[in-house]
Formats: sequence, structure tokens, C-alpha cells
Amino acid sequence: MWLEILLLGIIGFIAATFGSVVGLGGGIILVPGLVYLGPWLLGEAVSSQTAVATSLAVLIFTALSSTLAYSKVKRVDWRNGLIFFITSGPGSMVGAQLAQYFQDSSFQLAFGFFMLAMAVLMIVKERMKPLQIQWRRMQSFTDGTGATHEYGLNIPLMLLIGFMVGLVSGLFGIGGGSLFVPLMVLLFRYPAHIATATSMFVIFLSSILGTSVHAWNGSVDWMLVLILAPSAWIGGKFGAAIANRMSGKGLLLLLRLTLLVISLRMIISGFMAD
Repeated sequence: MWLEILLLGIIGFIAATFGSVVGLGGGIILVPGLVYLGPWLLGEAVSSQTAVATSLAVLIFTALSSTLAYSKVKRVDWRNGLIFFITSGPGSMVGAQLAQYFQDSSFQLAFGFFMLAMAVLMIVKERMKPLQIQWRRMQSFTDGTGATHEYGLNIPLMLLIGFMVGLVSGLFGIGGGSLFVPLMVLLFRYPAHIATATSMFVIFLSSILGTSVHAWNGSVDWMLVLILAPSAWIGGKFGAAIANRMSGKGLLLLLRLTLLVISLRMIISGFMAD
């Protein structure tokens, strides 16, 4: 019993650490971890709906922990984060409701292809340069080091991005930072560290709303949340500390490889189930 709890805690810590470093939130590792390791650790299969709902609930703790850590070094753009949340929150609720209609095999296929796309995006985004869009409105932000950054502001586009990312977040139980961060960097020319920190703030707020829908539908395994939350909290702080002090390139390489392997495994499992 204690061994299973320890292993679940380790999974939660690893997922939260990875997620906090790059603004993912950790669900992209936690969801397949629960689906594949659930039968071994819990003695019974974990459905895709339960994995998604539980992951999103745990994400509240990961994102809050990361946001608090990032706020200490003044990397969170609170104002723009709230603008994104206006639509990402409702989007997360819609996605959470839609998740109830996925069967396990179709979910594994959809999630597998999504993870594969995220792995490819993480590989190519370092070679992609921010688009030189001449935004009508620009704004400045000064971080904890005293450096001032300028980036674009387009509220209609931000609201559209917020809804789409929130929808994916609620549907798959992930933070959505895998989409938020590159879009913020490429479209608006956010510095990567500001985008990551602000993304975690939006994820925290959106996860609360998405989890409320999953809880209403009875999909959240609260015992799992109780086990995973402490390690997710620690992992969120640890990941933010790494992101604040290091480039994290080795960690990112490991994450990319992990996403590739897990995505292919889920795609194959989805096809075989059909």
C-alpha cells in the first residue's frame, strides 16, 4: 500500500516538475501515467475520464505552487493573464463536459496524436522566431531583474486563444501551457520566461473551473487527488526554481523524448483497442 502511494507521489512530482519548467502543467504526463500504471498501482483500471478529471484537479495545486514561485521573481503578467482567463475558464468547462463522451480507445488515439503534436512543437519551436507583426497596441512589463520587455496586445485574439486552449485543457486534463507559451512567444513576442509564468497563472484559474465540471459529473477520484497533490505542490515549486535559475535544456530534451514514446504508445493502444 505504502509503496503504491510512494510511486504515485513520484509520478505526481515528475509531472509537476516538467510541467512547471515549460508551463505545461504536468497533465500531459500524469494522464497517461494514471491510464497505464493505474491497474498496477491501484489494482484496477483507471478510465480516461477519471484520469483527465483527476489530473485537472491535481493541476490546481501544481499551477498555484508554480505561480507563487514565479510571482516572487515578478515574472507573472497578472493583467494579461486575467484577459486570457476570461475565455480559457469557460473553455475549460466546455472541454470538461465534452470529455464525458470519449470512450477509452478514442481518447487514447486523440490524446496520443495531441501529445505527438506537442512533442513536435517543442522540438521545432526553438528554431521558430517570433512573427514580426506590427501590433497597434504595445505594452511593457518589468520583471524581477529590472529588465523591461515590450510585446504586443490584441484582446480579441487573446480571447480566442484563451478559449481554444481552455477547451483543450478541460478535454485532456492538461494545463494548456503547451499551446499558450508558443503562441504568446510567436504571436505577441513575449519573453519565454514571462510567457511560462503567466501561463501557469491562467492554468491555475482555468483548472478550478474545469475541475468543478468534472466533479459535478462524478469523474474526479478525490483519494488520488489527496495522494498526488502534495508531490505536485513540491514539484511545481521545484520546476519553477529550475526555470528561474537554469535553461533546463537537458530536462526539455528528456521531456520531448518522453512525449514521443508515450504518444506512440497511446496511439498504438488506441488502434489495437478498435
